[in-house]
Amino acid sequence: MNETRRSPAALEVRGLDVYYGHSHALQGVDLSLDAGVFSVVGRNGMGKTTLCKAIMGLVPVSGGSIRVRGEDITRRPPARIARLGVGYVPQGRRLWRSLSVDEHLRLAGGMRSGAWTVERIYDTFPRLAERKDHGGGQLSGGEQQMLAISRALLTNPQLLIMDEPTEGLAPVIVSQVEDMLLQLGEDGDMSVLVIEQNIGVATAISRNVAIMVNGRINRIIDSVRLAADRELQQRLLGVGLHAELEPDVDVPAAGGEAKPAPPPARASGPIRIYISNPIPPTRWSQPVPIGRIEAAARTLSTQVSRLDETARRKREPMTAPTSGPPVVLVVGTLDTKGTELRFIRDIIAESGLRTRLVDVSTSGKHATSDVSAQEIALNHGRGGSAVFGPDRGVAVAAMADAFANWIKRQGNIAGVISAGGSGAASLVAPAMRTLPVGVPKLIISSVASGDVAPYVGPADITMMYSVTDVQGLNSISRAVLSNGANAIAGMVKARLDQREARERGPGLPSVGITMFGVTTPAVQKIAADLRDDFECLVFHATGVGGRSMEKLVDSGQLSGVIDLTTTEICDLLMGGVFPATEDRFGAIIRTRVPYIGSVGALDMVNFGAPDTIPERYRGRKFHVHNPQVTLMRTTAEENERMGRWIGERLNQMDGPVRFFLPEGGVSALDARGQPFWDGEADAALFRSLERTVRATGNRQLIRVKQNINDPEFASTIVSAFRTLFGRGGARRRLAR
Repeated sequence: MNETRRSPAALEVRGLDVYYGHSHALQGVDLSLDAGVFSVVGRNGMGKTTLCKAIMGLVPVSGGSIRVRGEDITRRPPARIARLGVGYVPQGRRLWRSLSVDEHLRLAGGMRSGAWTVERIYDTFPRLAERKDHGGGQLSGGEQQMLAISRALLTNPQLLIMDEPTEGLAPVIVSQVEDMLLQLGEDGDMSVLVIEQNIGVATAISRNVAIMVNGRINRIIDSVRLAADRELQQRLLGVGLHAELEPDVDVPAAGGEAKPAPPPARASGPIRIYISNPIPPTRWSQPVPIGRIEAAARTLSTQVSRLDETARRKREPMTAPTSGPPVVLVVGTLDTKGTELRFIRDIIAESGLRTRLVDVSTSGKHATSDVSAQEIALNHGRGGSAVFGPDRGVAVAAMADAFANWIKRQGNIAGVISAGGSGAASLVAPAMRTLPVGVPKLIISSVASGDVAPYVGPADITMMYSVTDVQGLNSISRAVLSNGANAIAGMVKARLDQREARERGPGLPSVGITMFGVTTPAVQKIAADLRDDFECLVFHATGVGGRSMEKLVDSGQLSGVIDLTTTEICDLLMGGVFPATEDRFGAIIRTRVPYIGSVGALDMVNFGAPDTIPERYRGRKFHVHNPQVTLMRTTAEENERMGRWIGERLNQMDGPVRFFLPEGGVSALDARGQPFWDGEADAALFRSLERTVRATGNRQLIRVKQNINDPEFASTIVSAFRTLFGRGGARRRLAR
């Protein structure tokens, strides 16, 4: 019988023992790396660095063996091991202060030929190219680590060993290192053994993680499980527990099978990662109080999702309601706006509503609040270190992300109010946009008299101009802040009253309909025919209109969609002024609501006044809608492109879908005798859709003879929607 030949493992360590005098540093270590990236984590003093040095021949081995690609390298000199194809990035970088960056790289580049060259290093790390003439002692910590990694890569190793590659690095550099390690694993040119204390990094780059305790590999565990399970992290890596742990290998050894472990129980709320104690421990450390461990915790790294998005989503908790009655959040930078925000808080509290004062300042200063800035920062994918940095712009963006993540986990928010300048608005607006439409959201700001589109987006955020800067209390600021506080209190109370009324008697299910001026007759008839059974919400397809409709779909406030007018795709692909985003149709894909669609107004791209039209479009067919709006007829080639774009997204919809193609024209201007009538261009659109869409019993393209605005076409849409809505009855959701 023929047996399948298996290539030797990239690294195989068996029964490895290392002593420092009478201290048994490595105690029968067994470890195997076949390919890709593999992480080893553990506390300080557990033997991780000794393992690296033993592999590289830098410390004497007392027992056991080390094989690289099947060749025994135990007790060979370091230079010989390096020539056999083992690269090493030591902890602490170990650079020569007197050699320039370029000299470091040229020196390492002559050992082994391969894909990694000095030129490729400069392409991969442009910062090193900028600093090529600087000495090793003149580089920042991040630059030194880039150079240490590059020096090892230039030896073109088959096996790369990296000891604490992200130690002491800024979050942005950590992200670059993670990306590079993931890419190395995907390329398959070399295998990588990574020693790390940062669980977020270790689990992001490796599917399995080895836990090292007291000189032994205690267990090998699935990285997603380790990253998500707080109790397991405490049990495996908590100080004072090491001697009590028994080996528990979750990954089967070669030739054996392991029973799958049941998924760990998950608590609701934020996932916290316990990386290390406030003072790095060793095996001789005394246990540290749990309060100090809690204070050092951070949240789960978002990089874990890059390894196994499906598994992450299965483990991701739904929004966890916070106990207690509805609460109004008063949010801002308490280090500079504390007096003003507390003034607002007190007025809202006097109205009888429950409040929470939330600090999102990035200075790192402590301020008395209900939710501290440090607590909010823990909700960033990289923890507080990503938020409290020297670059204010980076810090504000990171805190905005952290606050958005935090607010998604709160289930009893009745309203949100903030006050400040442009920085404060930038901090709170992204989180406000994640809240459902209808939840009162108010920003009092000095930027509210200008263009507020970047802050409001598709959400129902109210912005109030502060008149004076939000800097201290005076007669003007008191009046404006009082108005804002009373306004949010009134909105919240009215909404709570409406919720009680809806609970007593639910209303009609809501349907979203997209409209443009050139599809108005069709929308009017559709809305009239559905009026008795549905609440029809019409959205003007000007870019933000489609986004607003899909936001309602995502928040469960629409029971179905009649997407008659998809013209925003024209502007997205051709550079018009009313573009959709790349996530157009995304809410339909995610929620599977009953969907009726069509190609309304795909015959036109929207521009401003004629002198604003891009030069590349000169000579095309135009129609002046009004002095400020000029329409450009789409060509057959552009329609083919749009058909493919839309069709690919229709293929991702698993809910009931009917998409209608009006052969008599896609708008009021695209009818026989009208300025944009072009049967050939329309036919190209329809053919492209039919070639792209994978028709099923649940997903159908339907040709109709009429123009999109003909009454018969509207009747066909209404009939199809009623049928589809009935079939999707299990998915019905009443408007909230």
